[in-house]
Amino acid sequence: MQVINLRHIIAIYRTQIILLALVLGSLGAQAQVTGKGNYNFFDFQQKPYYFGITLALNNSSFTPFRSQEFIFSDSIQQVQALRGPGFNLGIVTNLKIGDYFDFRFLPTLSFGERKLIYDRTRRDAADTQRSVESVFVEMPFHFRYKSAPYKDKRLFVLAGVKYSFDVASDSRARQAESLVKISPHDFQIEYGAGIQFFFPYFIFSPELKFSHGIGNTLIFNPNLEESTVLERVLSRTFTLSFHFEG
Repeated sequence: MQVINLRHIIAIYRTQIILLALVLGSLGAQAQVTGKGNYNFFDFQQKPYYFGITLALNNSSFTPFRSQEFIFSDSIQQVQALRGPGFNLGIVTNLKIGDYFDFRFLPTLSFGERKLIYDRTRRDAADTQRSVESVFVEMPFHFRYKSAPYKDKRLFVLAGVKYSFDVASDSRARQAESLVKISPHDFQIEYGAGIQFFFPYFIFSPELKFSHGIGNTLIFNPNLEESTVLERVLSRTFTLSFHFEG
């Protein structure tokens, strides 16, 4: 279903596998390192919790799965998903659990766009494009593991879950019934990696994160062919975040 974007998707997943492998290897290598050169780190080490803001760029898409009705359709040849850009603005709440673990809550406002493309047969109308512009209120909960500090730097990996609600769904619901509808609710698992830079007054943390939807976001409409040819639609998101904490 995603023939056009296959190479792009493979490239993304290859990058994340290589990135996580390198980070995990570095975490293991630095586990034996002591605190040499950590001048700014020790000021923040005394804090049991701290707050901050996060700015991020995201790239999101759908993953459509065909239903059994797809083989009976004489007008739709395939369904593809196209990625769309967006950005996030959020708040960071970080609670330390020992020297190497954190529990993090990052309420975020996220803007994004995703598209479904229906390729039709020649005798039918032109291809149909379903664009979903969303404004999400997101509530991610993460556990983070950090390496030993070295020269005011610290690598980390994270994993967690996220609930998101699309506040723009009401305006889409008032659109024509001929459009495929997507649920405003979504649950995702998340994982990623990044690095902390400790400065005198704040911590700067660039972070790469991948989100995979675990719930079907398709609102089934038995009277709409664009809906009946699909069994389920899952969400996928890649996010590059910049955290400023302290």
